[in-house]
Amino acid sequence: MIEIERKFLVKNDSYKSLSFSRSIIAQGYLSSVPERTVRIRIKGDDAFLTIKGASNDSGLSRFEWENELSIDDAKKLLLLCETGIIEKTRYEVQSGEHVFEVDEFHGENMGLCIAEIELKSEEEVFIKPSWVGDEMTGNIKYYNAYLSKNPFRLW
Repeated sequence: MIEIERKFLVKNDSYKSLSFSRSIIAQGYLSSVPERTVRIRIKGDDAFLTIKGASNDSGLSRFEWENELSIDDAKKLLLLCETGIIEKTRYEVQSGEHVFEVDEFHGENMGLCIAEIELKSEEEVFIKPSWVGDEMTGNIKYYNAYLSKNPFRLW
């Protein structure tokens, strides 16, 4: 499956009062090389193994494969991950026909807040809420795999 996604910095926390869902996430990487990231994620009561390929030239699209895991298996696999577990709270906010996923980072990435939107095509039009700031799509510094090795607090 091809994932088409755009990333933005977040200007303020007004998204919190608009969110319809909130989840605590812990994720680590078995492989964080850009050509193939292999991620373990625990999101609330669910867990996933996700493999992502390299982004295309625009930074908008890349191959993604995901499969559900048991929480117990995911916890064990997190112990095998590279250094730098990502901790964040994810808020989901409706914007027109789309949903923005807003990640408020904790731990080593405290202070960073990124909004992502998944699209059906690279040209798809969407409503950009007032709390959404500058676009960071394609900027590797804002990829979770990069943040796991180069935390925001060190920038």
